[in-house]
Amino acid sequence: MNTDYLPILVQFLIAGGFAAVTLLISVVLGKTAQQRSEVKDQAYECGMLPIGETQPRFSVKFYLVAMLFVIFDIEVVFLYPWAVSFQEFVRDGVWVAFYSMLGFVGILFLAYLYALKKGALRWSD
Repeated sequence: MNTDYLPILVQFLIAGGFAAVTLLISVVLGKTAQQRSEVKDQAYECGMLPIGETQPRFSVKFYLVAMLFVIFDIEVVFLYPWAVSFQEFVRDGVWVAFYSMLGFVGILFLAYLYALKKGALRWSD
């Protein structure tokens, strides 16, 4: 057997042994079905009683705000590499990168103003 794979084998054995020992301890020390109470076996929902519909209805506004957050958050992914390499652009005299990013941010700002005007970020209605 190749000795390069020995640490991986040892890690698998330790992980499998830990899982087996943990399950064995829970079976030995855990309560049996006769010892458990019905109240304690109910699902815990952050302090709320588990009555009613399983899937509550959410307002469309919730999803709209979530989508707007994702859209504007993803734009930061495009801004970061540009900001990292901006110093190189200035050193090389490439001001086109600055003006193109200025246009990009301008379009984002217009989209933000449009969302504000349409009331997409207003919760009360």
